[in-house]
Amino acid sequence: MEEHYFFLNPLFWATSVSFVSLSLVVLLYRHRSQFTSENLPPGNVGYPVIGESFKFLASGWKGQPEKFFFDRITKFSSQVFKTSLFGEQAAIFCGAACNKFLFSNENKLVAVWYPSSIQKVFPSSTETSKKKFRKLIPKFMKPEVLQRYIGIMDTSARTHFADAWENKNQVQAFPLTNDYTFGLAVRLFLSLENPKEMEEIGHSIHLLNAGIISMPIDFPGTPFHTAIKSSKFIRDKLHKIIKQRKIDLAEGKASPTQDILSHMLLTCDENGTSATELEIADWINGLLIAGHETTSATCAFIVKYLAELPHVYDAVYNEQMEIANSKSPGKLLNWDDLKKMKYSWNVASEVLRMSSPVQGGWREPLTDFMFHGLYIPKGWKLYWSATSTHKNEAYFPEPEKFDPSRFEGSGPAPYTYVPFGGGVRMCPGKEYARLAILVFMHNLVKRFTFEKVVADETIVVNPLPVPAEGLPIRLYPHTQKEVST
Repeated sequence: MEEHYFFLNPLFWATSVSFVSLSLVVLLYRHRSQFTSENLPPGNVGYPVIGESFKFLASGWKGQPEKFFFDRITKFSSQVFKTSLFGEQAAIFCGAACNKFLFSNENKLVAVWYPSSIQKVFPSSTETSKKKFRKLIPKFMKPEVLQRYIGIMDTSARTHFADAWENKNQVQAFPLTNDYTFGLAVRLFLSLENPKEMEEIGHSIHLLNAGIISMPIDFPGTPFHTAIKSSKFIRDKLHKIIKQRKIDLAEGKASPTQDILSHMLLTCDENGTSATELEIADWINGLLIAGHETTSATCAFIVKYLAELPHVYDAVYNEQMEIANSKSPGKLLNWDDLKKMKYSWNVASEVLRMSSPVQGGWREPLTDFMFHGLYIPKGWKLYWSATSTHKNEAYFPEPEKFDPSRFEGSGPAPYTYVPFGGGVRMCPGKEYARLAILVFMHNLVKRFTFEKVVADETIVVNPLPVPAEGLPIRLYPHTQKEVST
């Protein structure tokens, strides 16, 4: 019985509280001491482990991801500042000079880095596999390869609009752009057309993307735990599809050039080695995430800005109808048509500046280095921010004004416009995204004018910019004669 009364002893509780308090003090001291070497960037590091993670995420939840960066740039009078994010000591690099430095020193002073949580979501993505993918992916995404798929893109877009937009008075644009880009991706990457499989993979990708950069708490019910489960589900599904495709290729039931999957299965590296089935499953998974939701967000915001700005819509419409009217009825878009869509791509580029689907990226130092008099130690993590230049009036006067003319002539100054990153790690899917977006714009404006239902809809960034209510719009079809062209 005496052992139970022990817990009522005041001395026990006083000793316990003192021990816990001392432990917290030691933890806080260690946390702070990691950020107090000479010539480190200025900044705040927040609380141990948590750091400033919630402030970083909350700025996006409120639709102003740039606020986290600009508040600290102003406070510390520095384009580089220190912080602590997701349990990591970090230096945030903002501005064109910072972008140039990081992009130009890839694999020299810095290398790409992903949080350890990413390894939990993609456990089979080894560094060797990632390097192999970076070497091979340009072969699958170069313009001369993608050109052969423009007709398929146009056919998919026509089917999508006929099924989901036409004969509707009102639609939610964001879910529909998501359907369009996902349907296009699985068609071009996998030749997948089974509705049930498409729905299962699409839903899992949505859950994965929602949890991939959430707080890395692997506990049932959390977004991160759901992302891990979703990734495994997608990988297992893709693995089955890959196995069947290998059989179909061997038996002549599938074409070597029908999609990206066939290319991957039949392409060897410089040593004559083919990728494993699990590697290809991870690569396709990554392509579906990167090439689907980012493009979807861009298409949705194109709808938003065209609805808000009639003069921009009219200019896009005139350009697209000139192309449509130059073609015989029913003839599909081709490479030459897309090259004529200069103003439309300027509009899309301004959308990518205003509402960039990629907020930034992580790097890590390969060695200690100095940047503009600031000491950056190996072991820290580095983050470059797209919004810190895209919304900076020093690079883009009146940054909140939508102005496609910014991209005429030579366009923005180098390293200020970085929706696809830069340097050797420039997004390899940039050309694919451009084609998918332009085909979407062509099929949208030649069918409809439209207006927003919710005038001031909230935009949430988590991690992609998303209209909080799905971007409902009212549709006003053009005449049937115009649509048929």
